Amino acid sequence: MDTRKSAHPVDEILPLNQLFLYGLQHVLAMYAGAVAVPLILANALGLPKEQLIYLINADLFTCGIATLIQTLGFWKMGIKIPVIQGVTFAAVTPMILIGKAHGLTGIYGSVIIAGLITFLISSYFSRLIRFFPPVVTGSIITIIGVSLLPVAVRWAGGGIPAAPNFGDMKFLGLAFLVLILVVFFYRYFKGFLSNIAVLLGLFAGLLVAIPMGLVNFSAVATAPFLGITTPFFFGMPTFDLASVVSMTLVMLVVMTETTGDFIAIGEIIDKPITQEDLTKGLRADGFSTFLGGILNAFPYTAYAQNVGLVGLTRVKSRFVVAAAGAILVVLGLFPQIAAVVASIPTPVLGGAGIAMFGMVIASGIKTLSKIKFDNNHNLMVVAISVAVGLIPLAVPSIYQKFPLELQVIMNSGITAGSIVAVVLNAALNKVDKV
Repeated sequence: MDTRKSAHPVDEILPLNQLFLYGLQHVLAMYAGAVAVPLILANALGLPKEQLIYLINADLFTCGIATLIQTLGFWKMGIKIPVIQGVTFAAVTPMILIGKAHGLTGIYGSVIIAGLITFLISSYFSRLIRFFPPVVTGSIITIIGVSLLPVAVRWAGGGIPAAPNFGDMKFLGLAFLVLILVVFFYRYFKGFLSNIAVLLGLFAGLLVAIPMGLVNFSAVATAPFLGITTPFFFGMPTFDLASVVSMTLVMLVVMTETTGDFIAIGEIIDKPITQEDLTKGLRADGFSTFLGGILNAFPYTAYAQNVGLVGLTRVKSRFVVAAAGAILVVLGLFPQIAAVVASIPTPVLGGAGIAMFGMVIASGIKTLSKIKFDNNHNLMVVAISVAVGLIPLAVPSIYQKFPLELQVIMNSGITAGSIVAVVLNAALNKVDKV
């Protein structure tokens, strides 16, 4: 009798064609977020177009490497679950301020040190996992989904709320069509085709958008064929104490958000995240951020938008996301291919995003449905943490008078809600000892 244990679905290696298509689906789901940070930073610092293109290439390339480390594991790093890595939005404002004062070399100096600090403290931070019982993780997963939903809505409306044509009927109609197609493919297709419902919806939406005049391939012709990322391209890093402190604070926020993302994925793939797993995952975040500072990129974190995709497709293999990492590396090396991906209109992404981010919310509700609310304080933990997490969504400018350091924390509903959930649960409910 064969007594060997069957491999967990997370370790399943699928056929190459499936790995590629599932991986491409993950890349398309996170691509807009991945390139948004270098776009915002370059515009804020007034960088020329050539430098912007270089930043995007470097970011995609490093995203790929970070994802490969996280999914496949390297030395004592990598949580080995289907989690994709991308640049964190929590670092945008601090990087702009640092860049205006000390240039790009000042940004990269602070990123390098913050990444190194994150790497070193990962084993200590991971001990906090005992403060993340289901009532906390369910609340955090719900907050993640609700916090992401406005991103999909902005995409559906055309991308930029301040634009005169934002919310145009053709944008919303296209987004709604993609959403309907995703649901249709998911429901009526079987097996592999059902699992790539998002990918099929994106491509169908792209085909519909072409005759509508919403697709512009001009960037493909102007983009360079090959783009090699070289260390310290903009010069040797410079180190400013205040900048390092600011970026380290950002990474503490990132570690909190990443912990929530890891646990969320663990819930979806039915693989409990241990303290050792969390240490390896956070350590990979720190190393990838350190590497980002060397390769002219940025701080990295788990991308929450792909959590919903894992739940929607029901494909739990980490090698699928490793394939996505390989695709990102290729996109970073060949800007023309990246330009093709970037040509997908935001309304098309918006329709798919509503389905994916809604799935994250549903996963949070599913987790909360398993806990008891009688004879304990769980209801208050959920109520207050979710409410605090939604404050910056309701009124984005509410914390504008706060010091920058506190704004970094409070403007991230995921971070603020996570902290409140952990603190309230520890104060109101019993927390098990290690």
